[in-house]
Amino acid sequence: MIGKIRKKLLPAILSEVILDPIICPICGRGIPESQKDAHHLIPKSKGGKSTEYLHRICHKQIHALFKENELAKILNTAESLRNHSDMQTFINWVKNKPDDFYERAAKSSRIKK
Repeated sequence: MIGKIRKKLLPAILSEVILDPIICPICGRGIPESQKDAHHLIPKSKGGKSTEYLHRICHKQIHALFKENELAKILNTAESLRNHSDMQTFINWVKNKPDDFYERAAKSSRIKK
């Protein structure tokens, strides 16, 4: 139980503490709370359990470009995603955008089939 005085001081103390931002393993930019998405490295439908926080735009781009089978078998690490040529094009485009930048990702024609 927290005393009344300590309860009043707690928000002031917490506002002084500067937390290190979570860095997106795809684009390398800091992830603001409003843009934080949990990505299953191996899709849940393929038995994946572990997640990693990504920018929402990076997460949407991954699912716009790749099928779940590809994500489960080949692209199941942040490094393998980063090194894929299609993601390299996206990363080069997004790396100079502000951390809270978001734009809808269009599905790849390869995925639509």
